[in-house]
Amino acid sequence: MHAKKIGLTLGKFAPLHSGHQYMFETALAEMDEVIVIIYDSPDATAIPLPVRSGWIQQLYPQIHVIEAWNGPVESGYTPAIMHAQEQYVIGLLKGRTVTHFYSSERYGDHMSKALQATDRQVDPARVTYPISGTQIREAAHTHRQFVAPLVYRDLLTSVVLLGAPSTGKTTLAAALADTYQTVWMPEYGREYWAQHQQDRRLAPEQLVEIAEGHIEREDALCMEANRYLIVDTNAITTSLFAHYYHGAALPRLTELAHLAATRYDLVFLCETDIPYDNTWDRSGEVHREVFQKQMKADLLQRKIPFIPLSGSLGQRVAKVEAVLKAYTKYDNLGELWGQRLTKNGI
Repeated sequence: MHAKKIGLTLGKFAPLHSGHQYMFETALAEMDEVIVIIYDSPDATAIPLPVRSGWIQQLYPQIHVIEAWNGPVESGYTPAIMHAQEQYVIGLLKGRTVTHFYSSERYGDHMSKALQATDRQVDPARVTYPISGTQIREAAHTHRQFVAPLVYRDLLTSVVLLGAPSTGKTTLAAALADTYQTVWMPEYGREYWAQHQQDRRLAPEQLVEIAEGHIEREDALCMEANRYLIVDTNAITTSLFAHYYHGAALPRLTELAHLAATRYDLVFLCETDIPYDNTWDRSGEVHREVFQKQMKADLLQRKIPFIPLSGSLGQRVAKVEAVLKAYTKYDNLGELWGQRLTKNGI
């Protein structure tokens, strides 16, 4: 029986990319156990540590991930800095033995010596995957082929447009996609309804299929998005339809509607101040007004912040542009609001 081989690597993974994954997979192929230490590093990225560690845990559940919340701030190769980094890592391991230290960086030499482990360098010249976290942070869309879909989605700002039928969501989604040179996700429910409706109705199970199908298509579309992913409708709308037609939503649809509350960065509610387009698949202007009230009430009940959009298409686009200009993903909206109050002398 051979001695257990335990590999360790560390980094910010801001964001996680193919080079990091190549290192993980090399270690997994060679080691009996792999440990990854991931640093908080707010100076390098605004992406929260749990989001970044979550990428690793989802893609490689067999890896033991250690979140390093209070690592040394200083970086470099002076004796004092190297010693501080070494002692911090040793402290995180809490007495666990490491046999191999994996990296593609210069620090692999001193860290492996401190750990009394083999210095395992993996593609230090970045020939296999010529990419860095800095490059992706500067131009994520350009280098998206080096990023896993679940990671890339977290680099996008996802914008969802909600509202009753005939409130201009589709027209606005297309206009915003054109404005930002990105893609938009159409309402899958309309396509599904046209193909499967019987007497203008769908069964409760079919409404679950709509919500799941919409999410699947949305996830697949993410890799084509450039900075922003524009989404027409989500599972909350589908859940409201279930309650309207059947008096309740099935548990799976209720779950998807609940998850939708945190799936999108910004929620815009298109108002009913535009002429009603009475197409054959809709239920009339009175129903539009009732559904809009239910939508607002549902968002308020779920405590989902939303931004109302009214006026012409141009006015709606301009308001979204203003919001996106002021918005930074992973920033605290409370601080943004506080800055506005300070600017106004409040």
